[in-house]
Amino acid sequence: MEAKRKIRNIKESPSFKINIKQTYLGIVVLVIMGGFSVFQYAKNYKLAMYLITGLAIGYVMQRSRFGFAGTVRKMYIMGNGDLTRAVLFVFIISMIGTVAIHYGAVMGGSEVIPGFKSVKPVNMATVIGGIIFGIGMMFGGGCASGTLTDLGEGYIRSLIVLFFFIIGSLWGVHDLPMWERSIFFAGGKVYLPDILGYMGSIIISLLGYLGIYVFVKKYEEKRKKQNTYIPETYSDFEKAIPEKEEYKFFSKETYHKFFVKRWSFYTGGTLLSILFLTILVTTGSSWGVTSTFAYWGAWIFEKIGLVDVSNWEWFAGRMDAINGGFFNDPKSMRNIGIIIGAALSLLFTGHFSFDTNFNLKDILYFALGGIFMGYGARIALGCNVGALYSALSNFSLSGWVFMVALTIGGIIGISLVKKLNINS
Repeated sequence: MEAKRKIRNIKESPSFKINIKQTYLGIVVLVIMGGFSVFQYAKNYKLAMYLITGLAIGYVMQRSRFGFAGTVRKMYIMGNGDLTRAVLFVFIISMIGTVAIHYGAVMGGSEVIPGFKSVKPVNMATVIGGIIFGIGMMFGGGCASGTLTDLGEGYIRSLIVLFFFIIGSLWGVHDLPMWERSIFFAGGKVYLPDILGYMGSIIISLLGYLGIYVFVKKYEEKRKKQNTYIPETYSDFEKAIPEKEEYKFFSKETYHKFFVKRWSFYTGGTLLSILFLTILVTTGSSWGVTSTFAYWGAWIFEKIGLVDVSNWEWFAGRMDAINGGFFNDPKSMRNIGIIIGAALSLLFTGHFSFDTNFNLKDILYFALGGIFMGYGARIALGCNVGALYSALSNFSLSGWVFMVALTIGGIIGISLVKKLNINS
């Protein structure tokens, strides 16, 4: 759930009422997911672990309205930096946790540093891919994780975006060897501790985040003076409701506080940081989303006989995963978990519904947004999660380059969305 989010026209009653049907449905879905996790655990513990962390990520992102693409959109359109500051907070917490893991691995003599795969090359492809991805996420209304959570919330446009995201990803991995042999991939990986040491890397990163924080504050002040600042708003059902003088644990007020009341960006960000570090510790790799979409494309289009990826260069060494299928791929389980986790969050609020508020023209732009994000992510070797969040947390210089490129692409995308009147 990223960026600009439509507030649905829901008529709120003066007092909160639990939607029994949706609550029961949420419980049923949760029980099914629990059973499915046990089933997957019996095959491979990673399948269950990835599914559970995905469910948690989807729930947290929906409950707190936390997202990465929204940092650009909210700043540019609303002049509001609340989400941007929360994202900086997440980056800092995750970086501190990650550096402890890296340092521990190095001092322990480990030949493999957990999360080091997130250190990406710095080259022109990072810039080009970041700009393309930034434009695409504005056309599609969110980035990769946002598309998954939006789909869980019932936004049908996200299903369209996801389908073409998959197409763009498959197209991207098909072309990636060509890009890798071109001048656009000239450059190498830059792991900041190799140059600055761990303490120096922390200090320079914190200074970078401080610079962004100061810019955000000054930009907000400018927008307020211009009377173009728009504060953060959300639906009435998400607001706190008064508690009765006589406290009862088994009450609708308690239910609202535990399952309905909106979490702050910082609450969501803190929990997301914990999940990020949990993934790193338990898998040895950082969180990623989009490379899995290429697998989905292979499974879909091989099934209907349109492609055969067995001789594709990118899939060399990955055919075991392709032959294993969707339900035996841990990262696919995590992505599906994100969708269902977001759905569970809304079901427990009692406000889950399907949204089809778009027209035929919008579908074209959603398709373009998905293709742009899929292709751009593969060229840049990641999206807001893999090429930005995970890269920055693992001290990859490429994360800072991708951040700039993504912001430029996002601003271009917003301008095009406004000019073309896209319903994203």
